[in-house]
Amino acid sequence: MKSRVETLTPPNTPKPIGPYSHIAKVGEHIWIGGTAGVDPVTGHLAGADIDAQTRQIFNSFKVMLDAVGSDLNHVTHINVFLQHMSDFEAMNAAYVEMMGDHRPARTVFSVHELPKPGVLLTMNLTAVTRER
Repeated sequence: MKSRVETLTPPNTPKPIGPYSHIAKVGEHIWIGGTAGVDPVTGHLAGADIDAQTRQIFNSFKVMLDAVGSDLNHVTHINVFLQHMSDFEAMNAAYVEMMGDHRPARTVFSVHELPKPGVLLTMNLTAVTRER
């Protein structure tokens, strides 16, 4: 019997650092796990600042969402995990540029530590597929 849950890690996305897939999908519902600002080509952080890392996260989200028939306009909720709440405004500036006019629900947390050295934030999201 085939599972209703599809899981995948698309090409051109950062390699997971643990035993998980980037995406889980059930029907039209999509969950993307914690994603850091890692350049999938080099495997290194896209930059040492919050702007570069935020933009890379959204570039990875675009690739992941496209792989399951969705896009940023179909995101319903984003969790942002900031290592330093002092980066909130800079993260917001990049977030607004990457999300355009779409404003899904969002929660921002301050976290003590993240698993990859140098990572200033991670994000995860929920979304739905594009209408057919």
